[in-house]
Amino acid sequence: MRPVIRKVLLPGLVILAGLAALLLAFAAGVGGDLAGAGMPTRSGIPRPVLESRDDAQLRAMRAIDNEWGRQILFGDLHVHTTFSFDAFAFSLPVIQGEGAHPPADACDFARYCAGLDFFSLNDHAELLTPRQWRETKQAIRQCNDVAGDKRSPDLVAYLGWEWTQMSPIDAQRPHYGHKNVIFRDTREDRVPTRPIGASESAPGRFTTLTGGLLTGLAAGPDLVDVKPYLDFNRTLREMGGVSRCDEAPVRELPADCFEGAPTPKDLLRKLDDWGFPSLVIPHGTSWGIHAPPLASWRAQLATGEHDPERQRLFEVYSGHGTSEVYRDFAAAQRTEDGALVCPEPRAGYEPCCWRAGELIRTRCGDASEEECERRVADARRFHLEGGFSRYGTVPAATPEDWGACGQLEESFLPAYEYRPGMSAQYALAAREVDAEGRETALRFGLIGSSDNHKARGGSGYKEMGRKVMGDAWGPRQDLLERIADAADAAVEPRSPDLVPSTFGLLPERGASFYYTGGLVAVHARGRDREAIWEALAAREVYGTSGDRILLWFDLENAVGGRASMGSEARVRGAPRFRVRAVGALEQRPGCPEYAMRSLAPDRLARLCLGECYFPSDRRKRITRIEVVRIRPQRTPEEPIASLIEDPWRSFSCDGDDAGCDLSFEDPSFSTDREHLYYVRALQEPSPAIGGDPLRCERDPEGRCIASRPCYASGPDFDPEDECLAPVEERAWSSPIWVRGPRAAPPS
Repeated sequence: MRPVIRKVLLPGLVILAGLAALLLAFAAGVGGDLAGAGMPTRSGIPRPVLESRDDAQLRAMRAIDNEWGRQILFGDLHVHTTFSFDAFAFSLPVIQGEGAHPPADACDFARYCAGLDFFSLNDHAELLTPRQWRETKQAIRQCNDVAGDKRSPDLVAYLGWEWTQMSPIDAQRPHYGHKNVIFRDTREDRVPTRPIGASESAPGRFTTLTGGLLTGLAAGPDLVDVKPYLDFNRTLREMGGVSRCDEAPVRELPADCFEGAPTPKDLLRKLDDWGFPSLVIPHGTSWGIHAPPLASWRAQLATGEHDPERQRLFEVYSGHGTSEVYRDFAAAQRTEDGALVCPEPRAGYEPCCWRAGELIRTRCGDASEEECERRVADARRFHLEGGFSRYGTVPAATPEDWGACGQLEESFLPAYEYRPGMSAQYALAAREVDAEGRETALRFGLIGSSDNHKARGGSGYKEMGRKVMGDAWGPRQDLLERIADAADAAVEPRSPDLVPSTFGLLPERGASFYYTGGLVAVHARGRDREAIWEALAAREVYGTSGDRILLWFDLENAVGGRASMGSEARVRGAPRFRVRAVGALEQRPGCPEYAMRSLAPDRLARLCLGECYFPSDRRKRITRIEVVRIRPQRTPEEPIASLIEDPWRSFSCDGDDAGCDLSFEDPSFSTDREHLYYVRALQEPSPAIGGDPLRCERDPEGRCIASRPCYASGPDFDPEDECLAPVEERAWSSPIWVRGPRAAPPS
């Protein structure tokens, strides 16, 4: 027996030990590289190109009798590179990724592909390593060094990060949402030593090693080309070696640690400690993939999680959809004892918890009515409790099975699983009383940006490349087959505790709700960093869904003279407003000569897809101006829905290519309370990626009876299908807050 053991078992053990060592080496990324920030292309935009852009804008202003002395500049304040952990994961071949896009790519894309005037980097702070932060700062400085005259640069690059907090299940812990932090300056002594994330703990070596093992299991056939996975796992190992900072004054903490701030109040306190000029910008607020059903801005107002000097802007649109409108519906209801229950459908809205119950109902078969209702009730409860695993609580349900549940239907490019309590309109209407008895309010200017995770800021200049210019993602087919939910259409719903989170995201359905990016526009006194920052801080801004619409919105009879968008003003009589809007320039195919001279052909093809911002002389038409009026609460008990009038007024434009110029008054203005007004300028319909996200077949009552999602993976994924449908691209002005002589502002 012993010779047999020596001849058979011992070699087998050696082989197993060798395989285990190889697997551990793979999980640790042995042989992988730490991806650097790269180097931006060392040439700027020719001065005549910038002058021609300015001339086109000046001609448009003169055509509508506009002598406003400031220029409109367009940018993107929400750009991720593969220094963001999720962006790096999505770049891997197993997720059909196209490879790494470091910070240098963001600079080149903004300058040559998208033709932006300014942008910021906003990689997720929670896992951004000290090395990556140092390289991010250097990359931003290098991008600015190429920009030419600092008094009139071709591109201004801002430094920032994203503070990423979420709580997908109600009452588990408070949900605050995601916020971008942007800094005015880039000098080493004028920016924080570390980014500040929402996480309270560092990942640790065991967690990152486990992640590396899971990467190996997912990679499968790609292990023939193992390098991307080794690079990824090497970065995981770097993350696992960084410790969590202890709580202390920010300037006394070591440079090489992860610093956390679990609440907005903590984040704002730390930014105050640094004392550098910064802005905190909420975004993706109504996106239900990470916000619980009853998420609301009221929690942040009541608990002092707001700083009106820093939190002055709101990202109303991005490639993750629109978070503008409030509708009086809810994905869940809370009973008096605090339990969550599933509400019944109402016109235009079906809660997904309700749909979960109805899917199980179709599987009741010969079960008694009592038994069937028990299963239905369990399905609804499990879905509400499921968090990221909620869709897996109905075994083997397809994306089509879920219909249009959870969606804000017949709206403009909506966020996935809409949360109305986190919308811009709700935030602007809500008032609260804080612990000191002071009335508090949120005063946001409205902007757009991209939230692109492939270093492509301003990606909405042309509707192309759905999975490149947007964030639609999905596993490759062979991975789907390996992780597929093999269960039959079971009659019983599954507890979320038994559902792997892999099955909860339904990427094939969520991919329908990723779009090309929006833009932030500023009314600035110049092209330089300080002028752009001044406009941002003053809320003299507006957002667009990607097209470079020109928009002006003014209160003409404010006490002291004209007040522009973003202003707080008083009037003695009925407020009188003027709106002027000009459509975006139509795009020519291809790229301008300066981009083709600056970028190598293979880089132009990979980064820009061979298509750049390349405007013609013809403008699209503005067809309609809509005015939204909100009378913010005087007490927290006033029903929000009754205070939001959308649209309050609507004006048709005459179709003149020169633009739209109109004035209006509010004769019903009440001088004893505050009102706010903002406008939407709508452009003639044009095809857009995700314009009809679920492509529903509807019954005569408008209900979605069959859907055809815009797949990004699986057997139904068609890489040639851009999921185009006509939409009215638009611009949202920042509000103007108006009070009469007797109305006192909130604290």
